[in-house]
Amino acid sequence: MKTRLIGRLPKVGIRPVIDGRERGVRESLETQTMNMAKAAAQLIEENLRFPSGEKVECVIADTTIGGVADAARCADKFSREGVGVSLTVTPCWCYGTEVMDTDTLVPKAVWGFNGTERPGAVYLAAALASYTQKGLPAFGIYGRDVQDSDDTSIPEDVSEKILRFVRAAIAAAQMKGKSYLSLGYTSMGIAGSMVDSNFFQDYLGMRTEFVESVEVIRRMEEGIYDHEEFEKALAWVKENCKEGEDRNEPDKQRDPERKEWEWETVVKMTLICRDLMIGNPKLAELGFGEEARGHNAIAGGFQGQRQWTDYFPNADFTEAILNSSFDWNGLREAFVFATENDSLNAVPMLFGHLLTNTAQIFSDVRTFWSPEAVKRVSGKELTGLARDGIIHLINSGSTTLDATAQQKDAEGNSVMKPYWDVTEDEAQACLDNTRWCPASLGYFRGGGYSSQFKTAGKMPVTMSRVNLVKGLGPVLQIAEGWTVELPEDIHKVLDERTDPTWPTTWFVPRLNDCDAFKDVYSVMANWGANHGAISYGHIGADLITLASILRIPVSMHNVDEKDIFRPSAWASFGTHKESADYKACENYGPIYG
Repeated sequence: MKTRLIGRLPKVGIRPVIDGRERGVRESLETQTMNMAKAAAQLIEENLRFPSGEKVECVIADTTIGGVADAARCADKFSREGVGVSLTVTPCWCYGTEVMDTDTLVPKAVWGFNGTERPGAVYLAAALASYTQKGLPAFGIYGRDVQDSDDTSIPEDVSEKILRFVRAAIAAAQMKGKSYLSLGYTSMGIAGSMVDSNFFQDYLGMRTEFVESVEVIRRMEEGIYDHEEFEKALAWVKENCKEGEDRNEPDKQRDPERKEWEWETVVKMTLICRDLMIGNPKLAELGFGEEARGHNAIAGGFQGQRQWTDYFPNADFTEAILNSSFDWNGLREAFVFATENDSLNAVPMLFGHLLTNTAQIFSDVRTFWSPEAVKRVSGKELTGLARDGIIHLINSGSTTLDATAQQKDAEGNSVMKPYWDVTEDEAQACLDNTRWCPASLGYFRGGGYSSQFKTAGKMPVTMSRVNLVKGLGPVLQIAEGWTVELPEDIHKVLDERTDPTWPTTWFVPRLNDCDAFKDVYSVMANWGANHGAISYGHIGADLITLASILRIPVSMHNVDEKDIFRPSAWASFGTHKESADYKACENYGPIYG
């Protein structure tokens, strides 16, 4: 397990701060304060991993921090160690501004121990006031129940907040300095594929790299790819990627020789797009040193339609395989690779990937089916979770194969796992439940192959999307819900009304009293674009925390209010949480802007 990107993985810095008065006070608190730091480090290291599989590492200050000199030594150590997240812990009063972390680019939180022997809560309040006054938003963590001074356990509510903060902050830190790779540019007038370099730089700390799709042609024609791996991949494809029904008119269907060429082409495209993202040392051995370096891309997208797909096979296979947790080389971390170069859908895909370590679903948010409409066209009634209507998530084949829902937990429920928990049998089951249909030549004149499957079972999922609003900036939408599996007679009728050669996921959002979630139709009506990123699990609360770190307001969500965790400064912008979020994000501005 090793990250494939350039740059060391960010670490979590833990700052044990203390009352600096010696001759009895500081000495009496040293052990308790340092034990808090060690307990926090253990909690984080035992529970959090990077998408590459490596464990998140914590760095603790060499000494407790009782004043500005100790704080400076800690900051110096954190700089050397590559710390990207700051967690301050204390059980007692401290000299707030003297011991605080003042790095403007590092997300920060303060855990004040809830004990009556020393005023840890008093320090926490004073420290958060200092951070707010200085324009350095910080998260406040304080347990609900009083603990004894010798209690070294971390209460469940404190653990939840520590992990939520670190999970979101470490996601933000991983994006910094990495690239979004735009292959081609605008697809069919989709605004999200008009990649906004300023958004990526100011809000995510990321570069944007632009490569015209002619570079893919050049590499295919000049043989700039690993030829041995190509033969291995092609053999794997022939064994594991079963062709589905060709729905094109018989007189327009391609002959076997052309179809074989299309398979070879899409496999080469997959190798080349991966190499463009992360590089490939094998290319240097072949004499292509520049091409071997890649673009250090943590996410990317492929324009495809129409300039590419009117002439060459589409990238459905490439996108689907890159977005999956496995390929011909076995199990590996999924890539984040958007179809139609929709960078504003790639971003929430990236958020979900960094927060969950799992593969992400890219789909059109295509159709709302009301119970009445389903009854009219199928003669059947929707039941269970689907009883109030469903949203058809379907796209031209780029969805991760993990979305077949063939991975299972210990109880046999359908899940999507980090790649290191996926078994070889589960990966094979994902392949076995996928067919690769020749592309619709009306859409894709150059041919290609689209994945065809139906998401099985019921999974908790979260759909999200970033939209850019002129005069406002980016906003994030979130809808937690579930995938549902319809009876085959209903699924077939509904699926046949669109393109049945594409992968289908039936989605039901969780409803509540908010206008956008009063019914399933309202969720569809309030969605801000034609695409959505779908992540396994109900991760809306983590997304909200991450968005607050990045200063992206959340325009729509169905997360329980008690689970919302933002910097304490947000409370200074009013009691209405959505309004306060907008005002705070506007006030502080993008973190890297």
